[in-house]
Amino acid sequence: MGRYLFRLPDIGEGVAEAEITAWHVKPGDRIAEDGPLLDVMTDKVTVDMTSPVEGTVTAIHGDVGSMAPVGAVLVELDVAGEAPAETKTETRQDVAQNARAAETPLAPSVAAAPVNPDPTASPATRRRAREWGIRLEDVRGTGPRGRILVEDLERLRGRAVPRNAEPRDAIEEIKLVGMRRKIADRMAQSKRQIPHFAYVEEFDLTELEGLRAELNAGRKDGQPKLTLLPFFMQAMIRLLPEFPSINAHYDETAGVLKRHAAIHIGIATQTPNGLMVPVVRHAETRDLWDCARELARVTEAARNGSAAREELSGSTITLTSLGAMGGIAATPIINHPEVAIIGPNKLTERPVIEGAFLTRRKVTNLSSSFDHRIVDGYDAASFIQRLKRLMERPALIFIDGAH
Repeated sequence: MGRYLFRLPDIGEGVAEAEITAWHVKPGDRIAEDGPLLDVMTDKVTVDMTSPVEGTVTAIHGDVGSMAPVGAVLVELDVAGEAPAETKTETRQDVAQNARAAETPLAPSVAAAPVNPDPTASPATRRRAREWGIRLEDVRGTGPRGRILVEDLERLRGRAVPRNAEPRDAIEEIKLVGMRRKIADRMAQSKRQIPHFAYVEEFDLTELEGLRAELNAGRKDGQPKLTLLPFFMQAMIRLLPEFPSINAHYDETAGVLKRHAAIHIGIATQTPNGLMVPVVRHAETRDLWDCARELARVTEAARNGSAAREELSGSTITLTSLGAMGGIAATPIINHPEVAIIGPNKLTERPVIEGAFLTRRKVTNLSSSFDHRIVDGYDAASFIQRLKRLMERPALIFIDGAH
């Protein structure tokens, strides 16, 4: 009988430590080679750690939410025969499922006894199960070694539970770890340090919607489908050189405003691991189609967990949109250390009086927030009004010197 020490491997890209986000084993468990041990998170990527050997877990080190340095012993195992030499442990990114569920989930039927008394699942799958009201103990996993996949949860959706007339008093306590904790910390930092002020304006996008529909109808092979956001990006590219203090970072410690010539537009993106901001870098060098293509690429990479670190940092201004769920208005939180964030709300068709006539127009509100230490109200209003002019007369976006 030998003893094998599983250490946190060097995941690369200068990572010195990682946060433990989930354990899949406990002392006494028998684990096969390549079986799941734990999940860790480095910056914005969740990584599954698997066992390079078969053996029995004798000890685990570190609580969920704690940080472990590279090289630290995480798991001790008893193995048959002489323990193999420690080697670099292979890892793989935990590929998250695209979160697009818009309907209210129904809980599964209550089983007489759990079909999976000791379930294993990734953090993304566990989070989805909580959102859908599904107990993992009621799910039979079809993944490797019985691991529960999102597809297993989807098979249980739609089975309604009989309404329970008894009052429910249970309180579920969920420790914030991993991406959820990082999001909470970043949001708290932004609200603590940045004196936000919001500005909301109505945009009539009837003409732009007509142009967008025509461009989409005539797009060539390989050209992405256009949403509203690439048009907003193009208008921002036109305007930001005239408002350099809006395309900027503020270092409050040094008291220095860093105005960027490059326009790196962050796209607030909801993912199974929480809110991320992938970046369309050097938007000033891209045309409408290229903006749309790169926007689709980086947001999909953020959702499926394949985004590189440089694709998730370095934005100089952020664009956010909830699409059809955008509501009437919002007060978006600035992505520190940026000084501005803008976001279109839900596009609706409304009756509008034009002269003596009543007509239908496609209208949205644009919500924006600015750092009042840097951006005065007049400058913010001027920027949004100029943006409104371009978006309501979209031909001006593409005519040099017309904005």
